[in-house]
Amino acid sequence: MDLIEQWAGHGSAAHRRQAARAIQPVLTDRFPERAAAVRGRLDGAAHRRDHLDETSADIPVPTRLIDQIIGQDQAVKIVRLAARQRRFVLLIGEPGTGKSLLASAMAELLPTDQLEDVLIHPNRESRISPQVERVSAGRGAALIRERQVQQQQALASLNYLFWVAVGAAIFISGFFSLTRSSPWAALGGAATLIVLWLTRRRWSAAAHAPLPKLLIDNAGRAAPFVDATGFHAGALLGDVRHDPFQSGGFETPPHELVEPGAIHLAHGGVLFVDEVSTLSLESQQSLLTAIQEKRFPISGRSLGSSGAMVRTEPAPCDFVLVLSGNMGDVAKMHPALRSRIRGYGYEVYLQTTMPDVPANRARLAQFVAQEIRKDGRIPHVTMAAVDAVIEEARRRSERPGHLTARLRELGGLIRAAGDLAVSEGAALVGPEHVRAARSNVMTLEEQIVIQNDTH
Repeated sequence: MDLIEQWAGHGSAAHRRQAARAIQPVLTDRFPERAAAVRGRLDGAAHRRDHLDETSADIPVPTRLIDQIIGQDQAVKIVRLAARQRRFVLLIGEPGTGKSLLASAMAELLPTDQLEDVLIHPNRESRISPQVERVSAGRGAALIRERQVQQQQALASLNYLFWVAVGAAIFISGFFSLTRSSPWAALGGAATLIVLWLTRRRWSAAAHAPLPKLLIDNAGRAAPFVDATGFHAGALLGDVRHDPFQSGGFETPPHELVEPGAIHLAHGGVLFVDEVSTLSLESQQSLLTAIQEKRFPISGRSLGSSGAMVRTEPAPCDFVLVLSGNMGDVAKMHPALRSRIRGYGYEVYLQTTMPDVPANRARLAQFVAQEIRKDGRIPHVTMAAVDAVIEEARRRSERPGHLTARLRELGGLIRAAGDLAVSEGAALVGPEHVRAARSNVMTLEEQIVIQNDTH
């Protein structure tokens, strides 16, 4: 109720729309009917822009990524539901329709109270099988610091006892050598010093036992979002680095050579793979195992590496898997992986157009403001220029009564128009810049057709 009162208290139309967008997620969860009413007021105010909104600088931009997605209402609904229930999602659509943005937005919606740190400990019984420990987020670094302090205290105590014993041995052997004139006293003192030195070396080695390695640190973080597009098996599933020394006292403990994969870094968050067909069938099979077991061991994947024999205990990898691509990628997916997604998640086909209604035109105006703020190098646009961009979106849809939802290409037009305005020294981007920029953002195919027609 306080949020609704804050919304009603805003005098500026722009501020009212911004406040309305901020309270929509809360109302959607708790009061669906009121959310619909606020959304209707928002859309009505947006497409009835008053004269105060003279540039895109006056258009409020939501802070959450999920509210910045334009033209994919059904996909947004599915992503919200999947984030709440921790379901997998397969996003299929043409380039530029918002697949990556949807995956990033999903990570923002995930809770952070279940995040964990992961530690790798040396295994005294089997050096090539490091042990895995899971602790609450932020606790991992504290545990390592505690172990470091304990080692320093133990080493300080050892040094103190050593020098006390050395002093006592020197004093006693010197006393008997001087008072008894016995060579055996000096010999006994020397033997005692040798024994003390050897004992100190052994105890120092024990005090310098290898510390655990912090494999995954989630201290003070939101739910992680890991983009694993194009990763090879080692980067996706984890690997063990090569140790060039391996022996002679210069070797590195195996647990310190372990490196997490994308599936482990995404523990508690979202693992996103675009163009899923780029993953080999072997990697897809391993990915299927990871999402089934929610843990996966890290092993050396280079046959010529010294880490090829190292294999850790299964490390946690409980993540939400989001795959994306086009219809051609679906045919190259592992059948079992797709079946797993269909059984424990959703398949979503993203729209390429949206109806040409005032609400969607208002959202396109919001998109223009978003792109300008993200770019940071072009000036804001006038409302006439916004209308020119919307008209271009209508033309590119190639369907009567629709607007294009391929917003990446539309964003390129906005940036090209801004570049023209900067080159001319204009303070704002006008409709003439948008129209002139159309020739600069033509595809190669369009340029070839025009050149062939002119010859």
